[in-house]
Amino acid sequence: MDVKETKLKDVYLIEPKVFGDNRGWFMETYSYRVLAKYGINAQFVQDNQSYSAPKGTLRGLHFQNPPMTQAKLVRCTRGAMMDIAVDIRKGSPTYKKWIAVELSGENKRQLYVPRGFAHGFITISDDVEVQYKADNYYAPETEGSIIYDDPDIGITWEDWHHGKYTFSAKDRKAPYFKDFETPFVYGEY
Repeated sequence: MDVKETKLKDVYLIEPKVFGDNRGWFMETYSYRVLAKYGINAQFVQDNQSYSAPKGTLRGLHFQNPPMTQAKLVRCTRGAMMDIAVDIRKGSPTYKKWIAVELSGENKRQLYVPRGFAHGFITISDDVEVQYKADNYYAPETEGSIIYDDPDIGITWEDWHHGKYTFSAKDRKAPYFKDFETPFVYGEY
C-alpha cells in the first residue's frame, strides 16, 4: 500500500495495491507495520459501518472529546463520497484548515484522520457504504460537533453537490467554531 502525506499535518491518504486476475481482485486494507513507518501507531479497537441512501447525505463534522478521542481509518466500500478532515488542534500549523478526498468503492482509497480532527463526509452518489476503524470506543457522552457550513472553516460543500442536503437533526444543531473551545492541543495526540 502507498501512504501519502496530505496538506494537513498528520492526515494521510492510503492507496492499497490491488491485485486482480480473471477471478476478481485482492487487496490489503490495513497493515500496522506499514502505517507505523509513517508514525501512524493507532491501535484500532472498533470497526464501524454506515449506509447513506441518497446522494447529498452530509454527515459531520464530528469528533469525540478527551479522554475518548478517536483516530479513524476511513474507506468507502460502495458508491462515492468526499471525505473531510478539519484540524481543530490549537497550535497546529494547519489549525482550522481542511482537506477533502474522494473515497469510493472503485478507487479503494482510505483516509487516516488522527485524533484532534473533526471528520465528516458528503455522498456524491446514491447508495454509499462507509467503513472505518477507530482507535477508541464510541462514547456518546463525549461527542462533539461543529456545524457543517461554519464560515471560519469554509468547506465548499457545493463543489460536490448543488441540491438539498440530507442531514441528521443533531448535525443541523451543531455549534459554530467561534462558540467552541477546542480541547485539542497540537502535539498531545
